[in-house]
Amino acid sequence: MPADVDILVIGAGACGLAAAVAGHDAGASVAVVEKRDRPGGNSSLSTGSVPAAGSRFQKAAGIEDSPERMIRDLIAIAKETDDPALVRRLAEVSAQTVEWLVDTLGARLQLVTAYRHIGHSVPRLHAPVSRRGQDLVDDLLAAVERRGIPLAVGNAAQDLLVSGNGVDGALVATGQDRVEIRARRTILAVNGFAGNAELVRRFCPEIAGATYFGAPGSTGEAILWGEKLGAAFGNMAAYQGYAAVAYPQGSLLSWTTIEKGGIIIGADGRRFGDESLGYSGFARIVLGQGGKTFALFDQRIFEIAAQEEEFVELWRYGGIRKADSAGSAASMFGLAPDTLTAEVDAYNRAAAGTAPDRLGRGDFGLAPLQPPFYIGRVVPGLFHTQGGLRVDQDGRVLRMDGRPVPNLFAGGGAAAGISGRSGALGYASGNGLLSAVALGRLAGLAAAREIAGIAA
Repeated sequence: MPADVDILVIGAGACGLAAAVAGHDAGASVAVVEKRDRPGGNSSLSTGSVPAAGSRFQKAAGIEDSPERMIRDLIAIAKETDDPALVRRLAEVSAQTVEWLVDTLGARLQLVTAYRHIGHSVPRLHAPVSRRGQDLVDDLLAAVERRGIPLAVGNAAQDLLVSGNGVDGALVATGQDRVEIRARRTILAVNGFAGNAELVRRFCPEIAGATYFGAPGSTGEAILWGEKLGAAFGNMAAYQGYAAVAYPQGSLLSWTTIEKGGIIIGADGRRFGDESLGYSGFARIVLGQGGKTFALFDQRIFEIAAQEEEFVELWRYGGIRKADSAGSAASMFGLAPDTLTAEVDAYNRAAAGTAPDRLGRGDFGLAPLQPPFYIGRVVPGLFHTQGGLRVDQDGRVLRMDGRPVPNLFAGGGAAAGISGRSGALGYASGNGLLSAVALGRLAGLAAAREIAGIAA
C-alpha cells in the first residue's frame, strides 16, 4: 500500500517540530499530528534552555567548553546510565544543534551567563531571553509554518500501524473518525509518561504521589506501544521533579533563588535537607517531608531572579512576600518567628564558615542571607519522566536484542534520555530539551536519508 507521507511525526513539542523541519529540509515529505488542541507540550512549560558544549556563543563569551567536559559533567551527576553512547552522541552534537536552532530555524536563543545551572561546570545553557519555553516553541512553529509542513492539532494517534515490514504509520483520531495515516518512517515525539499515574508507580515509585505539573499529554503512549513491539527501555527510573512550585499559583519559583543561597523550610520553621541537591533531586525530599514548605531568600538573590519574567509575574501576583526580618517572614505564614530566626542564624553561620551545616550543604551561593527577606509557599512536583525507549545514535528505536524496530524513531521524552538510572538525582538542567531537539533533528535527518536511499 502506498504511503501518504514520507515521515509521520507524532507529537508537536520541541522534539516533533525539530524532527519535522530536519526531515523536510533533507527532502522528505513530512506531516505532524498532535493530540492536544495546541502544540508545545512540556517544551512550552520549560525555561526553553538547551545545553551545548563548544558553541560559538560560548566562544564569544570567552567560555572554554567541550563535549568531553560536558560528558564528564553529565556522568558525574547521573553516575550510572543505561546508554553512555547516547550521552556522548548528544554532547557531541549539542553545539551544532543550538547553532542550527538559531541559524536555520530562527530560534531566539542566547547564552545564559548570569549563573550556572545544576549539573554544569560552566555556563552552557542557551535559552530565550524570557526564559520561557513557549518562546522557543513559537520560533519552531514559525519555522514549520514557513515550510508549509502540515500540522494537525486535536488529532490523537491511537495506535501504530504494524506489518511484517515494521511500523507503517499510525491510526489517528480526527474528530469522530479514525484514519490510517501511512508513512515510510514514523517518529515518536509524544513525551514521557509522567501524566500516567500507573506507569509512574511502576517505574518511578519514589516520586509517585507528587502532583503532576507537566503537560496533560504526557501519558506514556511510547511506552505502551513499545512494549507491544518488544522494544527495549532505558533509564526508566529517571525523572525531572521540581522542589519549589509556587502554591497556589502553580508556576515555578526560580531555583536561582535557592541555588544562590536561599533555603527551603518546613511548617516547623526549620530546614530539612541539603538544598544543593538541585531542584529535581530535592523534590523527593520535599515530598517525603510531608507538611507545608516555604522558600526564603534575600534582596540580592531576588534581584538576580528578577531577570526571569515568570519570577517577576509570581512576585506581582503575590506568590512571594517581602519581610523586614526572618521573624516577620515567619509570621506571614503562621510559622514560629523565634524558630525561623534561629534557623536562619544557624544557616548563616554555616555559610560564613564558622560552623558546619547540620544538613551537609556545602555550596551557599551568596549567603549568609541578609534582610530584607522574601518568602513564598512551595510544593514539590513531577514535571516529566526522563526514561523511555532505547534508541541508537540517530533515534532508531531498538529491540531488546539491539536490532532496530523497522521504520520507527523516537526522541525527547519518548526516548531513554541522558539522565541516568538514579531517579531525579541524575537530572542536569536542560537534559530534557537537549534530548528533544537533538534527537528530533537526528531522527528527522536519518529518516530522510533512509527514504532517499530507497528512492535511489
